[in-house]
Amino acid sequence: MKKTVFSAMRPTGKLHLGHLVGALHNWLDFQENYRCIFSIVDWHALMGEYEQSKDIHENILEMAIDWLACGIDPKKSIIFIQSHVPQHLELAMIFACLTPLGWLERNPTYKEQLREIQTRDLQTYGFLGYPVLQAADILLYKAQAVPIGEDQLPHIELTREISRRFNHLYKKEIFHDCEAILTKTPRLLGTDGRKMSKSYQNAVNLSDDEAQIKGKVSKMFTDPKRIKLSDPGHPKKCNVYSYYQVFAPDKSEDVYQWCSKAQKGCSECKKILTAAIDQYLTPIREKRKEFENDKTRVKKILDEGREQAAEIAENTMQEVKRSVF
Repeated sequence: MKKTVFSAMRPTGKLHLGHLVGALHNWLDFQENYRCIFSIVDWHALMGEYEQSKDIHENILEMAIDWLACGIDPKKSIIFIQSHVPQHLELAMIFACLTPLGWLERNPTYKEQLREIQTRDLQTYGFLGYPVLQAADILLYKAQAVPIGEDQLPHIELTREISRRFNHLYKKEIFHDCEAILTKTPRLLGTDGRKMSKSYQNAVNLSDDEAQIKGKVSKMFTDPKRIKLSDPGHPKKCNVYSYYQVFAPDKSEDVYQWCSKAQKGCSECKKILTAAIDQYLTPIREKRKEFENDKTRVKKILDEGREQAAEIAENTMQEVKRSVF
């Protein structure tokens, strides 16, 4: 039997190139070799967006459309909405009862987000318990592997600690350690040189048309040392060049030459990049239109995914309840 991989995204806004490169490309590879379970985790979105929760409903459908347009195949992977499988909260409640408070308060990701996110009040019970629900998400399907970035490693370690504590307390080996698969994410920053994020308004979205891409690329930061057209550039220090390496690798060598030898200016370089990104996203946009025009089909895919996920989840919860009660 194939190993089970679990991964998820929070529906907090439009998906962008960072999501494509950092997660979806890897998911496409995983679904060929693993039993993949991909969840749109709306409870997790609510933890940070509870003050503006009305957007979550629309974001869920948009996210599902983006996944399908990028090639996530419901015949190969289970795709579902987290809140439609109530066993997630059931298992999270049991884990919450046995997770020491200190484990959560020491979580570096929690402390970092409290420092950096000042626009929302995250000093809540739900946000502190985020890793407990995340552990339930993973262990409910007894996933053997979870693709993550390095910043999420503390969460996976906490998932292991919770599963071990459960097994020890109830004398049953129901859960096993899950492996972290570190994503090989190219360094793709936002158009302003910071982390790509909807909060910074520096992202090129998967649904953007050519005009929107052009407007965003034209404002991208370039080599600050290249002031005049005749000044040689430093491609490896230029954010525009990093985009070429991902979305037009066949042109990257030419870009390196004309930039470092001052053969083309930054404006012309951005025009060529705009065309390359637009060409890259065109088939995704075309698939998006198909699904946008047939949302009944998208909802059916999510319903079928819910049924598959719920069957696995209920089997796990029956084991858990027999052990606990």
